[in-house]
Amino acid sequence: MGIILDRLLQATVNTWNGLLAATRSEMAFRQELVVLALSVPLAFFIGSENWKPLTLIAVVLMVLVVELLNTTIEKLSDFVAPGRDERIGRIKDMGSAAVGLAIAAAGLIWLQAIAQRFGWF
Repeated sequence: MGIILDRLLQATVNTWNGLLAATRSEMAFRQELVVLALSVPLAFFIGSENWKPLTLIAVVLMVLVVELLNTTIEKLSDFVAPGRDERIGRIKDMGSAAVGLAIAAAGLIWLQAIAQRFGWF
């Protein structure tokens, strides 16, 4: 049991360290954290049914997850190939596209919830 708790504690520390590193080094991540902070109370106003606020918050969290993965790809790419490389550029563009699609999906879900809340359809 002690080994499991030690591993859980270490995983928690690693998670915290990763979040701090991303917050310190990435403006996009900080901006998305602001969106998350604003979305939490707003989700409870928009979501009339019990599951909706959690879904609205979860889609914003998923944007943060994709942003963290994109940041990881970018940092690793810069480490592996510090100079300008067309192939690395395409890899970074694909990571950025993943973030863009995650934001679009979250935006659509929020728009649908807002439209339902205000009876627009």
